[in-house]
Amino acid sequence: MTVDDHNEGGAEYPTPHHVVDHTAEPTDNPLAIRLEQLILGAERRYTPFQAARTAGVSMDLASRFWRAMGFADIGQAKALTEADVLALRRLAGLVEAGLLSEPMAVQVARSTGQTTARLAEWQIDSFLEGLTEPPEPGMTRTEVTYPLVELLLPELQEFLVYVWRRQLAAATGRVVQAGDDEEMVDRRLAVGFADLVGFTRLTRRLEEEELGELVETFETTCADLVAAHGGRLIKTLGDEVLFAADDAGTAAEISLRLIETLKQDDMMPALRVGIAFGTVTTRMGDVFGTTVNLASRLTSIAPKNTVLVDGDFAEELSRTGEAPASEAQAAEEAARAEKEGTTAPVYRFALQPMWQRPVRGLGVIEPWMLSRREPKIPR
Repeated sequence: MTVDDHNEGGAEYPTPHHVVDHTAEPTDNPLAIRLEQLILGAERRYTPFQAARTAGVSMDLASRFWRAMGFADIGQAKALTEADVLALRRLAGLVEAGLLSEPMAVQVARSTGQTTARLAEWQIDSFLEGLTEPPEPGMTRTEVTYPLVELLLPELQEFLVYVWRRQLAAATGRVVQAGDDEEMVDRRLAVGFADLVGFTRLTRRLEEEELGELVETFETTCADLVAAHGGRLIKTLGDEVLFAADDAGTAAEISLRLIETLKQDDMMPALRVGIAFGTVTTRMGDVFGTTVNLASRLTSIAPKNTVLVDGDFAEELSRTGEAPASEAQAAEEAARAEKEGTTAPVYRFALQPMWQRPVRGLGVIEPWMLSRREPKIPR
């Protein structure tokens, strides 16, 4: 069946497709099959057509679900199990019950597939590979893998479900606290990029293993600091991370902590951070919109070990009392407090206006340099 056959009814795929060449045949390696049965908990039983028919789902919809989950087209090989049938029934049932629209069900399949695919690759590459080193001479890694997976599988499954429930609870809590229905999708957030300076040059000097260790240290440090101080790590891009926070003060603290922490590591390149505050569209765990683009541009022009923010972010810090609107205002408040015998406001951060400059696609912007405000020593 070709794509034209699928589209006779006017249905559109969420992503472009081509005429399928059914070459993605499942493996017939005996150990691979045993491991697959162990992990899936069932034997191969159905062709894709049989699985779709057993689940009561059209082949067209089944194919869209499988592709969204990231599974290759396998022609009519008998490679699917009862678990595949059950997954189809569940997704189709959510649509039939009116809980999800069909496009939303496909989106759920895609977001789940993309997230778990990356997790599975990481676990095999970085986790299982190290653990399956033969413990004794003469043993092969193959002989070690099956019993190890057998022991780890139930524990990893329970841990995955626990973390997912925790993250779902946190995400749901953020949504229900939104001011109105529109804010649930398009929210005002602080969005920041943290970028390693000179990373491209560094890749030409370091060995692959050293480069991998550096990137892992960078990503781990950023992930830990963002989480610890109340932000959310959106994604990592090797030499860059994207994070978000519900308020400007949290984002400011995270950005300065990142620079302060990474500066202590002599092997780590300098860092630059750009943050913008404004309306952000969230989709499948990612963020989009002008605010995100502005944060990216600010990062690209920030000097090393410096945080640049946009005017809306600076205004939000001032509005919430985290930073003075200007140093002149802070000086006036201090002088007035000293004269009246009261306590002057204490600010966590300082903002310094920088040069105005045009930014492609965003017009003229005036960045502000963010720093910690040094406490005044009483005279």
